[in-house]
Amino acid sequence: MKPTAVVFDLGKVLLHFDYGIAAEKFQKRCRLSTGDIRAVIDQSPLLHGFETGRLSTAEFFSELCRNTGFTGDVAEFTDIFCNVFTPIDAMIELHAELRRLGVPTFIFSNTNFLQADHIRRNYPFFANFDGYVLSCEHGVMKPDARLYEVVEQMTGRRGSELLYIDDRPENVATGTERGWHSVLHSDPSETIPLVERHFSNVG
Repeated sequence: MKPTAVVFDLGKVLLHFDYGIAAEKFQKRCRLSTGDIRAVIDQSPLLHGFETGRLSTAEFFSELCRNTGFTGDVAEFTDIFCNVFTPIDAMIELHAELRRLGVPTFIFSNTNFLQADHIRRNYPFFANFDGYVLSCEHGVMKPDARLYEVVEQMTGRRGSELLYIDDRPENVATGTERGWHSVLHSDPSETIPLVERHFSNVG
């Protein structure tokens, strides 16, 4: 069955992000090295607690300060933590073309409320999806199958009705296990033709 909707991961698919940028800025206000700071905030247990909603912004900030010695205030922390994104223009244009063709699209992301709000305010394309499944709103992260069930419930689609684009192999694997058409994203030049195969009017 051909897919009738496309599910996009956000980070490294539509927006590149680099926590090294944040670590370098935090280091000016911390007792740790840049590398040690990055270990605290990049795919760490602390970040996962924030991205599953188990930690509030205040709690995440408090733990970051405790672990790194950061001496700035919440406003400075927010500015540094959120300004790590760069648009992946070719993928954003792919999404826009799917929308022009009337294809329903959805965001499916491990993220936190702070960065989600930042993206919503600063990147207009983010408003142009039919729905959003964010880990921080559901208490569980990809690749846990329970979050994929939420996608199926939201989209009203299952199995091969969905085309899923993600940059992490473990996330793609769970989608594939559920029968989704899955694309492991690395470079737009490779991903876009794979999507075009399913939607002949794209491109």
